[in-house]
Order: sequence, then structure tokens, then C-alpha cells
Amino acid sequence: MDIYVKKYNVILDNMDISEYTIRPISVIMYLQDAFARFCATKQMAAYDLFKTNQYWIVTEFNIDFIDDLPYWSEEIEISIWISEISKIKIYTDYEIKYKNKTFAKGNSLWFIIDRETKRPIKTDVVSERFNVVDNCVLGEHKKFVLPETKEMLNEIKHTNNLSDLDFNNHVNNKSYINLAEMTSTNEFRNKYSLCSLNIRFNKETFLNDLLICKTYNTDKKNHYVHIIEKDGVSVCDISTVWKEKVPRVSIVDYDMEVKKEI
Repeated sequence: MDIYVKKYNVILDNMDISEYTIRPISVIMYLQDAFARFCATKQMAAYDLFKTNQYWIVTEFNIDFIDDLPYWSEEIEISIWISEISKIKIYTDYEIKYKNKTFAKGNSLWFIIDRETKRPIKTDVVSERFNVVDNCVLGEHKKFVLPETKEMLNEIKHTNNLSDLDFNNHVNNKSYINLAEMTSTNEFRNKYSLCSLNIRFNKETFLNDLLICKTYNTDKKNHYVHIIEKDGVSVCDISTVWKEKVPRVSIVDYDMEVKKEI
């Protein structure tokens, strides 16, 4: 089966400093790296597409966190595969494990874009080089639907800077998720942990663009909507679901491999 597997260790930059565990936002960055490496094995990495004046974009990420997050330095294993290919859409599904237990799973939606027209191109080459694995870990791939919002809880503004940019000189996906995270308080993050994250990227933004992130509650408990706007138009929609944290072994007492190193 055409499943790509890559192992990583949780590094300090990707750690929640209050708990010594991986940040959920960092899980998505590891996923994007794993997908890039998978594409490289098929000669379809970003630098390969440059030759044909094309590039990859991701428009949706959906992820469920179903078990405890790994601590700093622990090894995680990402399994990622192409689960569906249509005329222009490419879906990936994935599972992420540590210590042989799945702690996160989800899917993402990708397109290959023509650099001149900015339009998606047909997936013929993808179909030739990737085998489809019929395993959709969250069930069938559904259209992204943003929950209906109620009252606005918070709003923050951010001007894109150089640290927000990716190799295409667009704002990195991580920056949008960071903005959504910044609208919550420390008290909230200390009490609740993220259990589901759904993201739709609507438009590209660039250096020096002013973004406004607005967070709303919904009819469902601990379910929130984060809308990131530029000039009054949504460039990214995020839906998050949270649950109360369950006490677990303190990092002080946790049996980490790194403690055994000589």
C-alpha cells in the first residue's frame, strides 16, 4: 500500500511550555512536512512543481485529538496517504502515534495551482504517481461547514511580518492558527485541551496585510468559531472543540527516554 511513514521527535520549539507536551498547532506543521516528503518521493515536491510553474496549496485541515499528547523529546510516527483523488481535489488522510498509540487522526484537502492563472489544475499526474488508499479515518470526506456563531468573545489585530511567510511568500498556515489561539486566555488553556480542529483557508494573504481575528461561541458547549479577516473578507475560518483537561503524570515523574541518556 502507498502509505508514507515518517518519525519525528518533539523539539522545544514545538512544545507547550506549561505542560511539556507538543502543541496541537505543531502537529499540523509536522503533517505538512510529512506530506512534502511524501511528494518528494514521487518527484512532486514544491521544487519539482516549480519547473512546470505550479505549486501546492492546502485548503482544509481536519484533525481529532483522541489521546494524550506526547511530551517533549518523545518520538511520534506519522502515517499519511492519498485517500481520494477527484478531477482537481487531492485528499490525504493520516494517523499520528507515539508509543504505538494513535493520539491524533484526520484529513486534509490539497490542490495543485497554476502559478500564472492561480487556478487548480487537473490531477492526472497525481493519479499516475500516487496509489489511492481507501481509508478515510474520519469517515467520508465532507464539505466544510462552519457552525453558526452567537456572540463575539474576543478580537485581535495582526500585521503580517516576515516570520509569517512561507516559501511561496504567502502567509504560512501556522500563523492563522496562532492568531486563533491568541484569542483565548491563559486561564482557558490551562483548564481545557483541544480535541478537534477544523480549518478552511479561503484566500492568500501577504507581507504587511492587516488581519483581524474574531472569536465567537456557538450553541454547543466548548465549541468556538474563529474568523480571520482582511478588509472585511474572511481569509480563514477555524472551528475548535475543547474538553476539560484530565490530570496525567507530571513531567517531573514521567519516565522519559531522554532522562536515561548518558
